[in-house]
Amino acid sequence: MASIRSDEYYVNMMIVWYFATVLAKQYKAALPYIQEQRLEKWTHNKAIQKAIESYRIGDEAKTYLRTLKVK
Repeated sequence: MASIRSDEYYVNMMIVWYFATVLAKQYKAALPYIQEQRLEKWTHNKAIQKAIESYRIGDEAKTYLRTLKVK
């Protein structure tokens, strides 16, 4: 999923939801993709946003994810 590049909004949203879900269910497995910025900037930041909005992710993880946003 991290290697997919597209100009299509819905393709990018699919990637966003995939990573947001993996962050919620398998945080340690997904975290390196976010830390190493393997996604496109918009997709990266949107995945973090959606993960932060999730009730399945703890406050400590949310705080850390906020620091990983790309400016």
